[in-house]
Amino acid sequence: NPAARSRPGAWGGSSSSAMQANGAGGGGQQQPPPPQGPAGPELGCLAAQNGEASSGSAAGEPLAHANGLLPSASAANSSGGGSSPGGLSVNNGVPAAGGPGSAAAELGGGGGGSALKKKKRLSQSDEDVIRLIGQHLHGLGLNQTVDLLMQESGCRLEHPSATKFRNHVMEGEWDKAENDLNELKPLVHSPHAIVLGIIVRMKFLLLQQKYLEYLEDGKVLEALQVLRCELTPLKYNTDRIHVLSGYLMCSHAEDLRAKAEWEGKGTASRSKLLDKLQTYLPPSVMLPPRRLQNLLRQAVELQRDRCLYHNTKLDNNLDSVSLLIDHVCSRKQFPCYTQQILTEHCNEVWFCKFSNDGTKLATGSKDTTVIIWQVDPDTHQLKLLKTLEGHAYGVSYIAWSPDDNYLVACGPDDCSELWLWNVQTGELRTKMSQSHEDSLTSVAWNPDGKRFVTGGQRGQFYQCDLDGNLLDSWEGVRVQCLWCLSDGKTVLASDTHQRIRGYNFEDLTDRNIVQEDHPIMSFTISKNGRLALLNVATQGVHLWDLQDRVLVRKYQGVTQGFYTIHSCFGGHNEDFIASGSEDHKVYIWHKRSELPIAELTGHTRTVNCVSWNPQIPSMMASASDDGTVRIWGPAPFIDNQDIEGKATSMYI
Repeated sequence: NPAARSRPGAWGGSSSSAMQANGAGGGGQQQPPPPQGPAGPELGCLAAQNGEASSGSAAGEPLAHANGLLPSASAANSSGGGSSPGGLSVNNGVPAAGGPGSAAAELGGGGGGSALKKKKRLSQSDEDVIRLIGQHLHGLGLNQTVDLLMQESGCRLEHPSATKFRNHVMEGEWDKAENDLNELKPLVHSPHAIVLGIIVRMKFLLLQQKYLEYLEDGKVLEALQVLRCELTPLKYNTDRIHVLSGYLMCSHAEDLRAKAEWEGKGTASRSKLLDKLQTYLPPSVMLPPRRLQNLLRQAVELQRDRCLYHNTKLDNNLDSVSLLIDHVCSRKQFPCYTQQILTEHCNEVWFCKFSNDGTKLATGSKDTTVIIWQVDPDTHQLKLLKTLEGHAYGVSYIAWSPDDNYLVACGPDDCSELWLWNVQTGELRTKMSQSHEDSLTSVAWNPDGKRFVTGGQRGQFYQCDLDGNLLDSWEGVRVQCLWCLSDGKTVLASDTHQRIRGYNFEDLTDRNIVQEDHPIMSFTISKNGRLALLNVATQGVHLWDLQDRVLVRKYQGVTQGFYTIHSCFGGHNEDFIASGSEDHKVYIWHKRSELPIAELTGHTRTVNCVSWNPQIPSMMASASDDGTVRIWGPAPFIDNQDIEGKATSMYI
């Protein structure tokens, strides 16, 4: 293409002479000086965008960008009456149809182009976009396209000094790259002391790469010279220098690469080095690496974060999404629709809990039974697996062991017994009761799966093994609900003083973590141990940050009196919160929003408990005083094509 004939490269900014790109620059006419932009000669785009020549340039002389870079071609779309070397005027790099001067005659009626209509200068944001596109195209290897884009726009990808620096780093010419730092120093607009510090850090990174490459090549003396005479005098990061000196003992290259966690001499390690070096330079000098991809990824992540119903695994790969449309998840893809109603219980259902692996659901009822349900991995339908009988007072709380092999069942306030079941065999392993006056209403497993804690409102607080043997006890704590943290030491307990305290059974210490103004009826903890979800009497559902010990959010809508209602975290990343309610509904909130995003109807009495499947984010269960357990999932659908031809789903 004639417009790109003598372009030295997409990353460069200078050429030996002005080219006749876009019909510009011939004829030997002296051009008038352009107005200087507010950015000055260093940062601006081409001073004369699309029709203006740079200040003081004449035919045959290099035209200067307003940002100080010599272009490889003249400013776009100006006309000097000249012709390309082939005798045809060139417009946007393509020979004009009418021969010499025809483009000028058509656009300006002759006269050497004096009547040419000048195009609007590029704004700063336009220039930024062009640079981002150019960088992305360069990464794809479309260098000629980048050349044309830069010529026509009058922009540049980076400062010429940065281009030179980049090339020297990638070619391993470390002395030249070090000298390039002197040219880059004035381009770092910071106080002098800060600039010096930046240059020292950049020099350290260069010399470190130089040192490692010498070592890999077996040039130990040269590497030692770099370490002693170049790196050490910098007096920077002496701890790292000690580490580097240890690499002298490496017996072979593979050992060096492993210990240094380094890719070895070549493009990969040098590219990574450039990425680090770039962070010290302003983007006007050198663009951050893969800037366009990073911006697009951030946009996709932001759209996902703002999507109230997003409930699928996060994938940061841009190839997994369409950049042509905004991200939207439909409510119909959310577990808002009754998939199945389980009616095998013959009285109020007080509790439900999915196993940790998501393959089973346990439900406890006033009818004295625990029912274990099997989840079909394909249809997501549940079928009765086992019925565990004999809980005379009913079952108000259930806890799965970490490996899902065991299940502990508790009763209501007047129940002094606790049942430990083997889920695989359906056999009762332990029936524990310390005293007939006890009240054991809550239980939590230690992460090791070998111990559990239990307690109740009459002052019992025990730690037991799998055979029901008492290991430890804490006197005088009236327990409402329990949870074991992942450290294996701390047990959280809500008590009758409207608080949650942390108890350490090893050193027998306790501390206050959460204080509410009303009774805490139940609580649950997020997987990462950071957040606590509380059902507070007469107040509803509260979210606490346990680390900062602050109330984060109060969720609206739910009706909560003095019944014990169990809420839960759920969905991918536990982004959602669900709770039962005394108004017969199930409420779902996005964790960041106080208003519910869904109110699920179907139950006819109080909904006591909800459980979100930890492995199937689109499945949730709810247990109610109406004697049923409802399984919630997405709306049934069939694939269809909408009128725009996009793949969608038709829900029925």
